Amino acid sequence: MTRLTLANELEGAADRIADISRADLQIILRRAALMLRNVYRVPLEPATDDALNSIAAEMKIGRSELIQTVLREWLEMNAYLQVRTINEESETDGSA
Repeated sequence: MTRLTLANELEGAADRIADISRADLQIILRRAALMLRNVYRVPLEPATDDALNSIAAEMKIGRSELIQTVLREWLEMNAYLQVRTINEESETDGSA
C-alpha cells in the first residue's frame, strides 16, 4: 500500500466517520501507524536538501534512488563495499 492510497483511505474514513465500522477504522489506523513507523528520513541541511532535489529532478529519478546511488558509489570508492563487476560483453542500449 502506498502512502497516497493510505492517505485517501484516511480521508475517506474521516468523511464517513459515523458510518465506518470500528474494525475497519482500526485496520486503517494500524496501517497508518505502521507506515509512519517505517519512515526513515535523515534530516539534511537546506542547501543539501535542495541540491538533492534538483539533481534528482535533472536525472529524472526519485530522490530516494539518487541517495541510494550516491551512497553506494561512495561506499565502493572508499572500499567499504565491494565494487560491482560489469559484464564487458553484455550489450547496452546506446548507454554505458
